[in-house]
Amino acid sequence: MIKNITNQILGCLFGCAFICVFAQSGYTQKLSSKHIFGTTNARQIGPATMSGRITCIDAVGSTAEIIYTGTGGGGVWKSNNSGTSFQSVFDAHCQSIGAIAIDPKHHDTVWVGSGESWMRNSISSGDGVYKTTNGGKTWQNVGLPESHHISKICISPKNTDIVYVAVTGKLWGDCPERGVFKTADGGKTWSKVLYINEQTGIADLAINPKNPNIIYAAAWQFRRSAYSFSSGGKSSNLYKSTDAGKTWKIVSGPWKDQKLGRIALAISPVNADKVYALVESEQTALYRSDDEGKNWKKVNSTKVIGERPFYFSLLVPDPILENRIYKPGYFVNISENSGKYFEPAAISGGKYHMDCHALWINPANNKHLILGTDGGIYISLDKGNTWRFVRSLPVSQFYHVSIDTTLNKITPSKYNVYGGLQDNGSWYGVSNSLYGIMSKDWHSIGFGDGFYVHQDSKDPNYLYWQYQAGNIQWFNKQTREFKSIVPVPENINEKLRFHWNTPLIFSQDGERMYIGTQFVHLSKDRGESWIKISPDLTTNNPEFLRQDLSGGITIDNTGAENHCTVFTINESPLDSKIIWAGTDDGNLQVTKNAGKTWFNIVGNIPKLPSSAWCSSICPSQHDMETAYATFDCHRNNDFRPYVFKTTDLGRTWEELSDSTISSFCNKIIEDPVSQKMLYLGTEQGLYISLDYGENWIRYEKNFPKVSVRDLCIHPHTNDLVAGTHGRGVIIIDDISPLRQIDSSLFKKEIFIFQPQPYYAEGVQSMKYSTGDDEFVGKGKPDALIIKYFLGKRHIFGEMKIEILDASENKIATLIPTCSKGINQVEWIPRMPPPDVPISPQLAGFALLGPVYPAGKYKVKLTKNKKEFFSEVEILQAGNATADEIELRHKIILRIYEQLEDLASVDKSLLNIRKKTTVIKSKLNAKMQVGVDAISSHVDSLRAEIAPQKSGALFGEIKLRERIAYTYGMISIYNGKPSKSQIQSVDIFDNEIKKLKEQLKFIENKMIPRQNKLLRKNNFPQIVD
Repeated sequence: MIKNITNQILGCLFGCAFICVFAQSGYTQKLSSKHIFGTTNARQIGPATMSGRITCIDAVGSTAEIIYTGTGGGGVWKSNNSGTSFQSVFDAHCQSIGAIAIDPKHHDTVWVGSGESWMRNSISSGDGVYKTTNGGKTWQNVGLPESHHISKICISPKNTDIVYVAVTGKLWGDCPERGVFKTADGGKTWSKVLYINEQTGIADLAINPKNPNIIYAAAWQFRRSAYSFSSGGKSSNLYKSTDAGKTWKIVSGPWKDQKLGRIALAISPVNADKVYALVESEQTALYRSDDEGKNWKKVNSTKVIGERPFYFSLLVPDPILENRIYKPGYFVNISENSGKYFEPAAISGGKYHMDCHALWINPANNKHLILGTDGGIYISLDKGNTWRFVRSLPVSQFYHVSIDTTLNKITPSKYNVYGGLQDNGSWYGVSNSLYGIMSKDWHSIGFGDGFYVHQDSKDPNYLYWQYQAGNIQWFNKQTREFKSIVPVPENINEKLRFHWNTPLIFSQDGERMYIGTQFVHLSKDRGESWIKISPDLTTNNPEFLRQDLSGGITIDNTGAENHCTVFTINESPLDSKIIWAGTDDGNLQVTKNAGKTWFNIVGNIPKLPSSAWCSSICPSQHDMETAYATFDCHRNNDFRPYVFKTTDLGRTWEELSDSTISSFCNKIIEDPVSQKMLYLGTEQGLYISLDYGENWIRYEKNFPKVSVRDLCIHPHTNDLVAGTHGRGVIIIDDISPLRQIDSSLFKKEIFIFQPQPYYAEGVQSMKYSTGDDEFVGKGKPDALIIKYFLGKRHIFGEMKIEILDASENKIATLIPTCSKGINQVEWIPRMPPPDVPISPQLAGFALLGPVYPAGKYKVKLTKNKKEFFSEVEILQAGNATADEIELRHKIILRIYEQLEDLASVDKSLLNIRKKTTVIKSKLNAKMQVGVDAISSHVDSLRAEIAPQKSGALFGEIKLRERIAYTYGMISIYNGKPSKSQIQSVDIFDNEIKKLKEQLKFIENKMIPRQNKLLRKNNFPQIVD
């Protein structure tokens, strides 16, 4: 209770401290302030049972007590306990991380380069270099805001104010901010010390640990587009500086006559003369120099060395053994002879997620490794032979998210969340759990890269999911069977073009399934058969259809570059004949007759660049001719937001995006209840509009600046569910109050929103712990949430909230928060715990009071003597009838009273025992005999009531324990009590009646008789 009150007071102070001053007038100003959201908060539910891509790791200490890791889309995380648990330390900043370096002399100083450099199609970009000097508590952006992607940070070992940064630069276009940058003053100023051209960045950097004037840099010419990737070019080269970056020379080696791609560099910490270069070329190979780069020899060109060079460009020499070097790729390989031969590091183990991107080796114990993969972090203590998975990093990368929209009568606050993840298959888990969402609450249903997942509307045992490039399946939860339901070409000469992230969409009623290729395909029998309901809706531009050549020097076609496809499909919820389809090559098409004729209306959209990727289309749930669309042009090197609205089926369009939105957009949805409300998932967080898109507010309440890829709203709980590409699933509980916000609320002193009902669900599972290393997603509070709006923050005077029952009796008083905007207070609608007899042992089943009976209760908010009222409702979950619920509540209250009666008897007995103890010292031996008899009788009765000895929890089963157990068992089940339970209540009544009779006998017979004897012999009496 004290903790709850403290949290509420802190919340009030926090809210008051950070309220912005709204403009004195003006509708748009008031509906564009982020402080409208007040004290609301999002919940990050994970998962961490499948993590996400780890891009970089650094650690310090002989046991790596302090670890920092950067992730592809989930920010920076820190461990202070050698990896047992991790905490996010970078929520307020860019979540895509390319490099981390801890100052070797000052471990609280850490440098972070934002923008992942493993240049796959789905990565996010960064906004420069960050630095902390207090162990990650606060961060400062110290420069290079247009760098986009940073591959390496090297700190000079002798003067740690000197730092070099390898800037890879933009993935999707030319830019001058590439090359090697240097600061000599701890990040205050920067100079570009190596620059090749606008197409060529720096893929790796290595500094000589013995002579920091010697630096090696790997220049990489590359470019990705929506439909291709090119690694390599004439500007790719290996450079060396011997004067701390003032001048550079191209290093000549056996590769000199080849076209080069990405190069990985490494210097042996044991022998700084030994330098390694993994060079992508037409004959990709590992080269080694034993004389500081003057001479080189090819040492290995096997398949291990040539694995996807743009994605697995990493070499890590052992810090103790000079000839040992690790080559992470699909798996971790190790060489004991300076690269001549490689073999798997794991012989008897090796259970880790493939695709390895980061590896740290403990310089004090080279058996201790920390590995970063596409599936999270693993720790080895035996040189990589066996691995332990870190279960505390909820950085999973969702592409799409969906929900189970049926109302579960047993647990109405809980529903399933479904989604597919980057390189981690498809999963589903619960949205809420009494003790938090744990790894056990998530279930795997697919493999590969996961995308859309939908539950069958008729049979919840069937799920529809997919992996990359259109591989669509259904899955049976009970039998664990898969079945492919991919559409097939209509003739042998037709080739269907499936996008890497193929749209798999159901109509709102669940009767129709749509899939996109270059066509729109429709199934009315759950994928057993398909009909093509459109012509080719794309540009079908042959320039965009050369995926077989994608990759540059090394051909790399995983389906990620498949283009000229339908990327998004949506059917109007108001008219099933209206279907929208957006393509990845610049078209937006609509049909009004279920596919008989289509109209390309993209030309009607003003200010939209050509070839704009249509990232989402949302037909209105309120007006048949209204729809919203987002377009993503970042693959054309245009990172601006493009959000549009039509009210006439695409004939005309209005732009909704503005400078408030800081990045390109992935998803827009309309609120199902309030047409004025829109939700926008962008590359840098979630935005909400309360006024038809006229103003946008970024939601920042426990919601990082993460890429939001998908959004949906639960129709019963009104939760907004976001699938993020780096922080798993994030939920904002009950967004219904936002629907009621308009400019008039700012003129009111207080407005109380209609709360959602509280469902008394009972206990569905036991709490257990699997250790401190497991991430536990935050569940909803088991409380009724009262939300209200303050036009101005409350500073002076009294403010309180009271709950009144139907008879106007006060049953609870709550401490309110005082922020301007939305405030929320939790009321746990339970009676106080029953009073129980005193015992050395805990009455575990009687720690909670019963939930107040189902019905309506009044909320009374008092502010400086002004009173405001609302109503809340308690409902009983489960399938019990009204009569059964009433019986259950009566029985619970009856047992509650029995415990209180028993406690009252026990208190009376204890009082008598206390009085006999006090008087005994004043009596002679003869008089003590009668007093001892009373004490002995009291002790024997108390021994029947409750355990009197310390010991095991279940050491003594007394009347208190039997009553408490029955109370607890009836409380956790929402249905009718059993006949045996009801029968036991009658038995308890009889037992308590006997105890009361015995108490009465002591009070009315034994004590008066003894007092008479004491008076007669002139001794003090047993009195109150």
